[in-house]
Amino acid sequence: MHSTLTASAVRERLHTLVVIDVRTPGEYAGGHLPHAHNIPLDDLADALPALREAADRGDLLLVCASGARSQNAGTTLSSHGIPAASLEGGTVAWTSAGGELHRPATSTAPTWAMDRQVRLTAGSLVLFGLLLGQVVHPAFQLIAAGIAAGLVYSALSNSCAMASLLGKLPHNRTSRTDLNNTLAALRHN
Repeated sequence: MHSTLTASAVRERLHTLVVIDVRTPGEYAGGHLPHAHNIPLDDLADALPALREAADRGDLLLVCASGARSQNAGTTLSSHGIPAASLEGGTVAWTSAGGELHRPATSTAPTWAMDRQVRLTAGSLVLFGLLLGQVVHPAFQLIAAGIAAGLVYSALSNSCAMASLLGKLPHNRTSRTDLNNTLAALRHN
C-alpha cells in the first residue's frame, strides 16, 4: 500500500513533488494543483514508463477530487514498483485548507466533477425507473433497485462502475495528442 499526505504536508513540499492528477480532462480543466500533469486513471497503464522515470527523479503525488481514484492509481503504481503518495481528501481537502487551484487560460466551461456526474446519472435513473414503474409497469422499479444496489456496492468497495462508464464519454476523455504532450512534459520535468 502506498502513503497519503495531508494538504498541509503537500503545501510544504509542493515545490519538490511531481504532481499527477488522475481525474478526467474536464475535471482537471476545472481546476488543479499548481504544476500538475493530467494523466487520467484510465490512461495510467500507457503512462507507466514515464511515471517510472519521473519517480526516479523525485517523489510522485497522485491527486483526484476526493482521494479514492488517487488511491486506486497508487495501488496500480505500487504493483509496478513505482512509489507514489496520494493527497488525502484530494482537491476538496486542498481547497478547504486554502490551497489554490490553477485553471488553463484557454479552458472552456469546466466539466462537472465525476461525483456530480454520478449523482446526476444515478438520481435520473432512479427517478426514471420509479416513474416508469408507476406509469408503465411495476417491473421498471427494478431500475431504481439496481442503481441503489450499485451505490451500496460502490460505497463498500470504494469503486464506482458508473464513474468508469461516465469517464469513457467524449468530454471526459483525453485526446492521444494531449496525453502524449503530457507524457513528454513529464519526461522533461
